[in-house]
Amino acid sequence: MKDKNLNIVVLAGGLSPERNVSLASGTMVTNALLSLGHQAILVDLFYGLPHFDGHLGSLFASASPLPPYAVANDAPNLNAIAESRAGGYSEQIGRNVLEVCRAADLVFMALHGADGENGSVQGWLAQNGVLFTGSGAAACALAMDKAEAKLVFARNGILVPQSVLLCERDALPALHYPVVVKPNCGGSSLGVTIVQSEADMAAALTAAFALEERVLAEEYIAGREFSCGVLGDAALPVIEIVPKVGFYDYANKYQPGAAEEICPADLDAETTMRIQADALWVFEILRLDCYARMDFILDAGGRVYCLEANTLPGLTVTSLLPQEAAAAGLSYAALCAKIIELALEK
Repeated sequence: MKDKNLNIVVLAGGLSPERNVSLASGTMVTNALLSLGHQAILVDLFYGLPHFDGHLGSLFASASPLPPYAVANDAPNLNAIAESRAGGYSEQIGRNVLEVCRAADLVFMALHGADGENGSVQGWLAQNGVLFTGSGAAACALAMDKAEAKLVFARNGILVPQSVLLCERDALPALHYPVVVKPNCGGSSLGVTIVQSEADMAAALTAAFALEERVLAEEYIAGREFSCGVLGDAALPVIEIVPKVGFYDYANKYQPGAAEEICPADLDAETTMRIQADALWVFEILRLDCYARMDFILDAGGRVYCLEANTLPGLTVTSLLPQEAAAAGLSYAALCAKIIELALEK
């Protein structure tokens, strides 16, 4: 199957705060796969294919390039999206999604956020005998849970910021400010606030708890921000992220020109190798598969802290992993082809 053209479902969208980012990734992946000769179609996990007539052959045969999908400055209104689906919101997965995924040779996972990175969709696909890209359900669930993943990192010699896991009714413990408040299982920096003093804590917690029931209050590490992807058994070049205003929040991540990304990063060889080694070690201890991207902070003392692992990193026009792959000599289409190759080897 490795060398032939495949029928591929690119699974994207869903009902996650990162829905728009996912659709942008999915659109680019679909067009790249079509350019490689595959018959690829984009399927929205939440909306599904409500008007699908059951003729699977024609569905893939009619695959055609999609118009570009731009990510808006703000996260989507999920309540409005849920209410817009015929029959309203009752199930996470739309009509005919399973049928078309079963008919495909492979599902390319372009989901981001809870819908795609907490392992639930991976488990569902595996139970139904569907081959998909990326890591398995258990690894995704662990990586998505920042508090649990950080414990695994620390037990295995990876330096992490100190943090406290909070539930909404918990009394606020004594904290050393500044701290970073973030949803425990969130992504794309949604609901993230850098809090300078206790006076600003209530608003930050409200923003984070609006997205999730568990929130991290994490030690703020001042320093340079880096990311390093792993593709198969190799670390990609390290990339540095320098937002032009503020920190690397949702808008700065997905609006072209909002941040400067330097790849390969301007680092000495020893620090570069240390970040790459940590990325590979995180990939191994979390039992990740195919590809992932790890985020780091380098402080003024030269200490490297791992912030988190992303099991389905963004594949948009501004995303970091494609830039790292390009620095390693892989075009966007070649990166997608490699991800498919790794999935077929599982």
